[in-house]
Amino acid sequence: MRVSLFLIIVAAGLTAQIRGQTPGAAPGNAETGKKTYADRACWMCHGFAAQGGEGPGGPRLAGRVPEWPRFSKYVRRPTDDMIPYPPKVLSDQELADIYAWLKSLPPPPAVSSIPQLKD
Repeated sequence: MRVSLFLIIVAAGLTAQIRGQTPGAAPGNAETGKKTYADRACWMCHGFAAQGGEGPGGPRLAGRVPEWPRFSKYVRRPTDDMIPYPPKVLSDQELADIYAWLKSLPPPPAVSSIPQLKD
């Protein structure tokens, strides 16, 4: 019985990874998330491509998105300058969609790969 339950849990985790979702995260739609990110003005602090804001703007998110539990907890109750987004303002599905879009973004290239920055 315990082996069967263990196999089911492992299979669920692998299925979530294969689908590009983090275990525990609600399934999100990256295209919808991209639109919601813009509509909710996340770009104002994090940039249009989640590249990070200038000066006191928000941090870069592209290629640096934490795992779902940490991400969702922080968005709901941030500890720094970010405003909170409770479920009444940003639904769980909208948050999952934004998360899916952010996870789909590639990390920026390594500095060493940019010829202009090698000098």
